[in-house]
Amino acid sequence: MSGDVLFTNVHLATMVHGYGELHDAALAVADGRIAWLGPRAGAPRQAQVVHDCGGAWLTPGLIDCHTHIVHAGNRSDEFEARLNGASYEDIARSGGGIMSTVRATRLASEDELLRQSLPRVASLLAEGVTTIEIKSGYGLDLEAEAKMLRAARRVAGALRQRVRTTFLGAHALPPEFSGRADDYISALCGHMLPQLAAQGLVDAVDAFCERIGFSAAQTERVFEAASRLGLRVKLHAEQLSDLGGAELVARYHGLSADHLEHLSQAGVEAMAAAGTVAVLLPGAWYFLRDTTAPPVASLRAAGIPMAVATDCNPGTSPMTSILLAMNMACTLWRLTPQEALAGCTINAARALGLDGEAGTLEVGKRADLALWDIARPADLAYAIGFNPCRGVVNAGVLRAPVVSLPV
Repeated sequence: MSGDVLFTNVHLATMVHGYGELHDAALAVADGRIAWLGPRAGAPRQAQVVHDCGGAWLTPGLIDCHTHIVHAGNRSDEFEARLNGASYEDIARSGGGIMSTVRATRLASEDELLRQSLPRVASLLAEGVTTIEIKSGYGLDLEAEAKMLRAARRVAGALRQRVRTTFLGAHALPPEFSGRADDYISALCGHMLPQLAAQGLVDAVDAFCERIGFSAAQTERVFEAASRLGLRVKLHAEQLSDLGGAELVARYHGLSADHLEHLSQAGVEAMAAAGTVAVLLPGAWYFLRDTTAPPVASLRAAGIPMAVATDCNPGTSPMTSILLAMNMACTLWRLTPQEALAGCTINAARALGLDGEAGTLEVGKRADLALWDIARPADLAYAIGFNPCRGVVNAGVLRAPVVSLPV
């Protein structure tokens, strides 16, 4: 963007040292980046565009750092089955679960995947989200995984969001490899991942380390392949049981360990030593009616950054509200509103390796911002089903929060 933009008559939550509140302030943008911020009386006197924000609050654009938002179909039938007594593992072992979405996603064209996914992404954008992570993992072969990742990249252009793509080929065992999990991991590491990385479609690599997913040994093979390609790793860890996934991803200096309901103290210590972010996903915990909560007090005591995300996916967290995720993290797991907002800004940026670019209001960072009609920052985690977002700023350009989708 050329020229200067000034946001004035605004309160800032910089998210530097807590909320980092700065009242009666202004923020200047040049070339799409934050050029100055401070008291309104000291604001630059000249700007090509001036936005009088009328006393609203300005925060960093929110970041949803864990989603499976690009997929085809839904699994409301499984939601009903669980309410009638079936468990998540029962459904998965009977051919449902992830494999149900794999079948639908393989059948959909890239354009159809994009068409189905854009309304879900637009819901997040309307709540102030400016950066979103999108995982693959519903293709489980080279062609379908590439199709998912290309559709995810196209989301960025269609809705002017920053998108980080994560390869999650080790999400489930595809039917053509039934009973041959090690052979699938060999194909993934030796063929699928190198080709997708060569096409520039992969920002990070993830895996599902779980009884119904892949073992720690198989997951480590994926991490070794990612490391050879210079790709950072993250992990679905300790959601249903403790397989030592958090310790494994920490050993590879992973960006994040996600879910963590069954995290051990050894896992906490390993994550703290490695600087690995804990990504908390209350939507899945709520939707699956889980009763084992992640050890938030232990994470807090160890100084581990806690991010909060929607985990938007068709089977276990069909959530497209980052504000609801923040509220759930507070009400279900006793995060403070300040921790919840940090979880969707600075700590979410850390979970994506973007903390030098996003997550706080600081000079030099990209001017991806969210404008709110609220009385104080804690309001963002307080209300249920209410969206106070007045506008979304992408690289300094203010847009209405309700997005018109491409035809």
